[in-house]
Amino acid sequence: MQGSKLYVGNFGYSTVDSQLEKLFSPFGQVKSVNVIGDKGFGFVEMSTVEEAEKAKEALNGSEFEGRTLRVDEAHPQKSRPDRNFRR
Repeated sequence: MQGSKLYVGNFGYSTVDSQLEKLFSPFGQVKSVNVIGDKGFGFVEMSTVEEAEKAKEALNGSEFEGRTLRVDEAHPQKSRPDRNFRR
């Protein structure tokens, strides 16, 4: 892994930041948590790459509130073409 920010997916739509922070905190210091609305995914940033790797290894494929989590290294969002472009 190159970064300390993780993508976390497939959790319940009612999950909030504090729940993910509690889930990830045993693996190190959680710098930030960002649940994306009620979409069932979000991002967790750990304080070091090593902590992020430990959390990923432990939590990817684990069960959280009846759902199987997907945890992976977060990648920068790719730029999207402007949808309002007209010729």
